[in-house]
Amino acid sequence: MPELPEFAAPSDAALQLWLVRPGTDGPDLPPETTPAAAAWAKAQGFAGKAGQLCLLPTPDGGIAGALYGIGPQSKGRDRYLLAKAAESLPKGDWYLANRPEGLDLATGALGWLFAQYRFTRYRKAEAPAARLVCPEGVDPQRVLALAAGEYLARDLINTPASDMGPEDLERTARDLAARHGATVTVIAGDDLLAQNFPMIHAVGRAGAQAPRLIDLRFPGEGPMLTLVGKGVCFDTGGLDIKPPSSMGLMKKDMGGAANVLGLSETLARLGLTAGMRLRVLIPAVENAIAGNAFRPGDILTSRKGLTVEVNNTDAEGRLVLGDALALADEEAPALLISMATLTGAARVALGPDLPPFFCDDDSVAQSVHDAGRDHADPVWRLPFWEPYESMIEPGIADLDNAPGGGFAGAITAALFLRRFTEKAGNYIHFDIYGWQPSAAPGRPKGGAGQGMRAILNALPEILK
Repeated sequence: MPELPEFAAPSDAALQLWLVRPGTDGPDLPPETTPAAAAWAKAQGFAGKAGQLCLLPTPDGGIAGALYGIGPQSKGRDRYLLAKAAESLPKGDWYLANRPEGLDLATGALGWLFAQYRFTRYRKAEAPAARLVCPEGVDPQRVLALAAGEYLARDLINTPASDMGPEDLERTARDLAARHGATVTVIAGDDLLAQNFPMIHAVGRAGAQAPRLIDLRFPGEGPMLTLVGKGVCFDTGGLDIKPPSSMGLMKKDMGGAANVLGLSETLARLGLTAGMRLRVLIPAVENAIAGNAFRPGDILTSRKGLTVEVNNTDAEGRLVLGDALALADEEAPALLISMATLTGAARVALGPDLPPFFCDDDSVAQSVHDAGRDHADPVWRLPFWEPYESMIEPGIADLDNAPGGGFAGAITAALFLRRFTEKAGNYIHFDIYGWQPSAAPGRPKGGAGQGMRAILNALPEILK
């Protein structure tokens, strides 16, 4: 588990941080600020623009506090307004001296903690040294639990496959289970065939580490929530090998597994697992190349009994998920969710920052969308478009894992997965990217959680 930041304790030594919006004739300074502070801000050209910082001096040359611009009330362009303050302020403890209308301080505090994340497994990297006193009215334990889930997901995605193969992913799951009293069952290697997980075995059998299905169950009573995360620890593309330009980021192809583990960490820290029956399934494999690798043209018989023609070995994620979803569906959970770095088509449609999700239930989908919007974790609904069902039916088998033509790739992949779910009360599929391509406030370049807080905050409505 990565080292987590903490909020600063309230103290007289903490410095004031004033949050300021632009006004008609300059910054809209709070009335509590002094005329000297206003004059200093004017001399420094401070206008209250988003991310603008103005340190306020003491008479002897020290720091009395700071003004920080949060810009006009926006519709989400700046996701974590306080994250840049964490990265810009000098070392010390800071507290918010005012509460501007329309600013979500819980999300602001979370962004501050997100800004302090650094991936330090292989080199030392200094995190911002400015610490925040948790704003009044914000639940510090909830914010810290959200940060813990995000940190875990980021660390897992950032770790290269040399240190995050199927065995390592299993070890991470076991550590999480030990922290929170969950039980773990693992089916590995040829036992996958003996226990009827043929597609997981086919995809992972050429890897240096045996493929496996990791199954976590958390103690609790109530409706059943099952999370399924794609755990392809590295994806060469198999015999349909990727070009180097497409293979460079394939350590992140287990981003779905990282996200469901991160979400589970948060749910457990918040004590929410006690009110549900939480199960987490991760098919963990490496899609490698060897003499026993599965081939284009192979026809696999899935756990569900559906046959699948392999028309591209680089469309392996839906194969391993199919077997895991079939197992999950056998228990008829109230809510079944899959998360996967599944298609480039999703990124072409919506870019890296806005993952699509698929759901047949309009009210459930609206709850997820609204929760994502309200908690700085945006997601966007795409349809299970049934007229495209014929595109995943090759004629020689029940299903095609890689229909040709290039159209609607995210939708056809989602339709493929839905074929393995029949008994679940509701099924939601997230096609995430799991990566921040360039640094942004609160989101350093690298592994990223997506959809976790949207799910978390929608659960009370969905599982009521």
